[in-house]
Amino acid sequence: MTDNRETSPATRDDRVKVWDPAVRIFHWSLVTAFAVAYFIVEGNRTIHEWAGYVALGLVAFRLIWGVIGSPHARFSDFVPGPAKLIDYMRRALKGQEPRYLGHNPAAAIMILFLLVAVGVIGVSGWLLTTDWGWGSKTIEEVHEIAVNVTLVAIALHVAGAIYESVRHRENLIRAMVTGYKRR
Repeated sequence: MTDNRETSPATRDDRVKVWDPAVRIFHWSLVTAFAVAYFIVEGNRTIHEWAGYVALGLVAFRLIWGVIGSPHARFSDFVPGPAKLIDYMRRALKGQEPRYLGHNPAAAIMILFLLVAVGVIGVSGWLLTTDWGWGSKTIEEVHEIAVNVTLVAIALHVAGAIYESVRHRENLIRAMVTGYKRR
């Protein structure tokens, strides 16, 4: 009798845990908080604001986890220097980029960008609720521009994940749910 687990391409022996539960819960919680804040603007300001506060709290958590978290969660594991990023991008443009177990250099830069962008959205949104920032057209414009730039970055992030999934024959969305990737 054949054990399907031994012949399946996704057996435990063929997989390695890359993203810990904290990273995965952070990721999907930030997706949810951003979506709630984006789609609930006029209807219920309280929900919009609290979703923004949750997003800010998640970014703060991720910054801390990027220093003290599991190996693949640490910024030191995946944030590239300029030379490594340029080399990766040069190779990617030729269709010769290597597969990374964790985040590739381009994804790392996108992660940092998204963390900063969500931080700008959250802080500017909070400022709009203070006596100092309430009614400020400048802060309101910063908030709206940051949201629009973040939407473009999210689209690029999703497109990059789909591209890499196809290119390296690996479902990155599933990996961000299960935490496992091919060895």
